[in-house]
Amino acid sequence: MIIRIGELVNAVGRIIVLSSPPTLGALLRGLRSREGWTLKEMSAKSGIPVSTLSKIEHDRLTLTYDKLQTLAVRLGLRLADLFAETKDEAVQPITARRSLGDVARSVRVETPNYDYYYLCTELRRKRMIPVVTKIRARSAEQFGELVRHSGEEFIYVLSGKVVVQTEFYDPVTLGPGEVLYIDSNMGHAYLAAEDCEEAEVLAVMSSAEEELMESLLTIHEEQRQVAKAVNENAPPVLPRRRAVRGQ
Repeated sequence: MIIRIGELVNAVGRIIVLSSPPTLGALLRGLRSREGWTLKEMSAKSGIPVSTLSKIEHDRLTLTYDKLQTLAVRLGLRLADLFAETKDEAVQPITARRSLGDVARSVRVETPNYDYYYLCTELRRKRMIPVVTKIRARSAEQFGELVRHSGEEFIYVLSGKVVVQTEFYDPVTLGPGEVLYIDSNMGHAYLAAEDCEEAEVLAVMSSAEEELMESLLTIHEEQRQVAKAVNENAPPVLPRRRAVRGQ
């Protein structure tokens, strides 16, 4: 059977519209499950008797507005989080965005110690920034100060060996097929291992901040300046980095 994409999207849309919104009971059950609380523990935190909470969770009882306000304050929630229908829960549209590419069609940024290949650059306002990076720097001196930027990042080693230095952990060496996921607000650096001439990794950076791309390009310029200074035995003159929210 052949289904046209338009028909499938319409069908999914109808299913979403017809599905029932979450009840107060379902929201409380979900919260309790995420926090790992028992009914008794939630009762102690909220000031609502266990028997009453049980009835609410099974949709046999609801709360008045003033009690909902008290519940939200005691559980550290917004009042809107306790209602079934909020703007935050609006169905996200299907954008059907797609980007097909390869390294040859990437945006390339070169520094003496790193080559960066930014992928899928024709898509704007992406939630993820995928980059293939070739790493040649082998020392902290060549790298410069640990970098920090908003969001999180994931790296997958394609070839060679990579030494990852982070602010709060001991250095770790990764080989082909090994991965690491870190908080990018934590200072970090990627170096090629001593016995590796060049390492290649796939990195994916994610952040809610629209300035992430600009911050990454500023970091590349700083790396270029550091490498130039190391080669010339002179202190680098670094550009002023624009502050990124979340740092």
